Amino acid sequence: MLTKVFGSAVFGVEAATITVEVNTDSGIGYHLVGLPDNAIKESNYRIAAALQNNGYKIPGKKITLNMAPADMRKEGSAYDLTLAMGILVSSEQITEKRSLSDYIIMGELSLDGAVQPIKGALPIAIHALKDGFKGVILPVQNAKEAAIVEGIEVYGVTEISEVIGFITAEIELEATRVDVHSEFYDQLENPEFDFADVKGQESIKRCMEIAAAGGHNIILIGPPGSGKTMLAKRLPSILPPLNLEEALETTKIHSVAGRTLEKGGVMTSRPFRSPHHTISDVALVGGGQYPQPGEISLAHNGVLFLDELPEFKRSVLEVMRQPLEDRDVTISRARFTVTYPASFMLVASMNPSPGGYFNDPEAPVVSSPQEMQRYLSKISGPLLDRIDIHIEVTPVPFDQLTHREGGEKSVVIRQRVASARSIQSKRFIQNERVHYNAQMNVKQIRRYCQLDANSLQQLKQAMERLNLSARAYDRILKVARTIADLEASEHIQSVHISEAIQYRSLDRDGWLG
Repeated sequence: MLTKVFGSAVFGVEAATITVEVNTDSGIGYHLVGLPDNAIKESNYRIAAALQNNGYKIPGKKITLNMAPADMRKEGSAYDLTLAMGILVSSEQITEKRSLSDYIIMGELSLDGAVQPIKGALPIAIHALKDGFKGVILPVQNAKEAAIVEGIEVYGVTEISEVIGFITAEIELEATRVDVHSEFYDQLENPEFDFADVKGQESIKRCMEIAAAGGHNIILIGPPGSGKTMLAKRLPSILPPLNLEEALETTKIHSVAGRTLEKGGVMTSRPFRSPHHTISDVALVGGGQYPQPGEISLAHNGVLFLDELPEFKRSVLEVMRQPLEDRDVTISRARFTVTYPASFMLVASMNPSPGGYFNDPEAPVVSSPQEMQRYLSKISGPLLDRIDIHIEVTPVPFDQLTHREGGEKSVVIRQRVASARSIQSKRFIQNERVHYNAQMNVKQIRRYCQLDANSLQQLKQAMERLNLSARAYDRILKVARTIADLEASEHIQSVHISEAIQYRSLDRDGWLG
């Protein structure tokens, strides 16, 4: 008897429907075809034990299972439940009262028949709705995540007996419901990391606010203990809340990577990723035999923090150049190509010298200018070109450190940031690829960052006097545009240019040159 049951394969952040054809005929044998990987080939042992422990069996006949399309590579153990249900119906051990063809069925089986969670539940549910399926049957751990998708029934199960009972109409399963809007808009007013905890550093907090308002990449330069990491961890708390579209896109990436199980449902806060400096280039940008998203994609719509930037391998830093420019990363293999979104804010920190101190007469370790230059040269010019703001972080004086009153709360700063982002959204409404100032190309800079004669002369004098590099020109204009947006100013004024010039420390003589 020929039976068809449907599963789903995830490629990148998109899914594709897999048709599993199960044919039971006279003879002996178990033949699984359609480019399955080893995890799928081993599924017959798990399926046999699970069926036996639930009162069923793999029939002593010739069983042929084809996973179509046959030229598409399938991987992972998530097809156990799909194959098992096909075998039961094809061998007539159960009679389907509800049609298998109405559902996508996915799940890994334990030997006792328990159903284990899978990766990629959200893109699977989205594609199932697109392909016109009535519902999705998934492990209960994945149900809340998949139920974000409106218009399709999602059934969470804990063991294969529940699926059998549902298909034979012996039991009813309750569809998982998620109030997306209630869950999504329940934003935290008291974030774990709040700028109110930061003592002093008012100028640095101002700089972080500008970076958040314009989506600018930023690098913090300062000695150990000056608060660079503390400031970076609090940046997500002042970024505008995720809108529903961003939240779903971010959740899809984390779902594919199997990182949504502990949270469940839709991601409502912007991700903050902080990989160790020993990370490999594949782990950072994504890849592998079966490509998985890397840290830059997991930071999509959020913050990627690289602490002690010069300690990262140069090859690792160089692979970020293209994603920083294109805001996505493409991974190519012989048979397929996948693309992961990678639109993130890069926040980097570093010491000004190998010893951590430079030009500080009271420092325990003082590095020579040559040592410092060698240390800073680990950061390539092309990577530095993609960082809009450079800011020096100095240690907090003792009297400010012991001050009892807290600083401005993140919620208050976020309101100003959101207002500036709103201005930018209206400005770039005709260009779907640009949402905030940091994404502007040269043509848009010339259009939206026009200067009057006085501001232009001020910028010219500053570049000549401070010997700023040519790469600093466009960055200064972008940052000045953001400063103007924070003040709701239609035009860039000389005071905005003056402040933006301060945020190009590494372009001056004595730094990177």
